[in-house]
Amino acid sequence: QVQLVESGGGLVQPGGSLRLSCVASGFRFTVYNMAWYRQAPGKQRELVATIFSWGDTNYADSVKDRFTISRDDAKYTVYLQMNNLSPEDTGVYYCNAARFDSFWGQGTQVTVSS
Repeated sequence: QVQLVESGGGLVQPGGSLRLSCVASGFRFTVYNMAWYRQAPGKQRELVATIFSWGDTNYADSVKDRFTISRDDAKYTVYLQMNNLSPEDTGVYYCNAARFDSFWGQGTQVTVSS
């Protein structure tokens, strides 16, 4: 059974940091490209960051130089380190695994507010 379980969300003040984790199981994690998406209230889900199976990364312009995606293939885990958070980063963050098929986690809420 495929599972992606996100954790690490919460309430943080502007300028703060959070680290999201996504633990995968039920598929061959090492050959999948992993990504983080987010969905703000009233908006469409958007791609935040991708890490390919070979290690290259891509970021949305809005998070470049603030967010870092990484993966630990031994732990079947992908991370998103988020620094200098702003209220515009508020939303539900979803983990995604993609190759010839695609899997989604249930999401974790990130709220940036003073």
